[in-house]
Amino acid sequence: MSLDPAPTSLTGKTCIVTGANGGIGTATAEHFAALGAKVLTTDLGETFAGDCESEHQAFDLLSDDGLAQCQQWISDAKPDVFFNNAALFDMGSVLDADLSQYDRLFGLNVRAAYALMQSAAQSMVACEQAGSIINLASQAGHRGEALVAHYCATKAAIISYTQSAALALAPYKIRVNAISPGVVDTPMWKEVDALFAEFEGKEIGQKKREVGEAVPLGYMGRPFEIARVAVFLASDQSQYVTAQTLSVDGGSVLR
Repeated sequence: MSLDPAPTSLTGKTCIVTGANGGIGTATAEHFAALGAKVLTTDLGETFAGDCESEHQAFDLLSDDGLAQCQQWISDAKPDVFFNNAALFDMGSVLDADLSQYDRLFGLNVRAAYALMQSAAQSMVACEQAGSIINLASQAGHRGEALVAHYCATKAAIISYTQSAALALAPYKIRVNAISPGVVDTPMWKEVDALFAEFEGKEIGQKKREVGEAVPLGYMGRPFEIARVAVFLASDQSQYVTAQTLSVDGGSVLR
């Protein structure tokens, strides 16, 4: 039997990465570029922090104007691959997580993520091109957590939207999948660690150590380990994969 390996090269593809100045977004943009893609990035910051060439734009996705401008930017770019990564994290239980926190987290993690996914999909359909949309979910989207009520709900919504979009876009040969990281050692985890220190009375750094040790594989994930899965989903290696949420969490989803 002869093998016909699909290429992992992204040469000739236009890839957009949102939330590109965080650990996962930066690593993914760098991996896309290393495999030959034309990379476009966006975040709140005016410049891209990664170590690769990109066309960067800053947008405030929580404002109506910023969101509309980003949607137009996506349409103009005509992406082959869209990595839908921008998100916020905050803590609070159903006893104290108020509606202002709800509005912020759902505003970015769900409302903006949906709108940008829709713009990418509409562009791909209009251009009659197969494509790949990759949403960033989370281990938190698979189960509720007492102190992270709103965030868990936003990521559960992303998993559901991924499935719905995949079914709607399959006739156009557009694949839609999600990546569900567990705990990943990114700059955001400094903020998360500080929040847990406040809510649980822990020392700074203690929660980070604990969650790393609790992962079945024994350590926190690293951004490049998520980026490698994004490359798989962006490339022709995954041409028969759609409507899936891939857990990249060292086995934590089973704990």
